[in-house]
Amino acid sequence: MARNQRLLTDVDFQEAVDSQASVRVFKDDHIVDSNAVILRFSATMVVVQTHVSDLTYYDRNECEFFEMKKR
Repeated sequence: MARNQRLLTDVDFQEAVDSQASVRVFKDDHIVDSNAVILRFSATMVVVQTHVSDLTYYDRNECEFFEMKKR
């Protein structure tokens, strides 16, 4: 079973990048992406990849990011 950990700080995002953890992205209380890997992030933008050629850019202030950790 997996548990969710919300990514808030730059340290949280960097740990998710380093471990290539799967993340879920929520916008307006809806899942907009799942099983994505964070490639890059900045203070305003997060770039995730779900498939080989599928890159998506999300506004960091408009979305919530949750790392999926296995128990």
